Amino acid sequence: MTKEFVIGVTGASGICYARRLLEVLCRDEKVHIIISDVARDIAAHEGVDLTGFRAIYHDAGDIGAGIASGSYRHDGMVIVPCSSKTLAAVAHGYADNLITRTADVCLKEQRKCILVPREMPLSKIHVKNMLAAQEAGALIMPACPGFYTRPKTVDDLVDMVVARVLDHLGVEHTLAERWSGYDA
Repeated sequence: MTKEFVIGVTGASGICYARRLLEVLCRDEKVHIIISDVARDIAAHEGVDLTGFRAIYHDAGDIGAGIASGSYRHDGMVIVPCSSKTLAAVAHGYADNLITRTADVCLKEQRKCILVPREMPLSKIHVKNMLAAQEAGALIMPACPGFYTRPKTVDDLVDMVVARVLDHLGVEHTLAERWSGYDA
């Protein structure tokens, strides 16, 4: 059975994580994509194309879109990368655009809402906002790849982070090796 997801892309470096997640999800799932204006600028700067996916694209200013309603059913949302500004908005219920409104709805409806911040170092404000978002029901998954798989390329590192997001969405994949112990 096809699942349906909402992907928000905000203005933090690491647009490659969003691209890879979209490449995987858009193969077999129904996907809604919302890209902030700053994310578009950063994607251009980082040389990452976020167009051309088999998906439904929404304007970030269209706060009246169906996905902004609690009555619109879907299987979860991922904000990747999640800027510090967006993290703060989600953590404190400041729903001023379609990305933050849809995340707010996910939290109130107790749907899966995954935030993938890609910021460092973290200030006390960032950490408090992560805790507030987690306490509201979001899952915080910082873009921190592991090295036990002995990655050889940047793509391997990206795949590891995206694989963990897919695991939490319940989407089968073969992007990254799973840990099988020291002796394996």
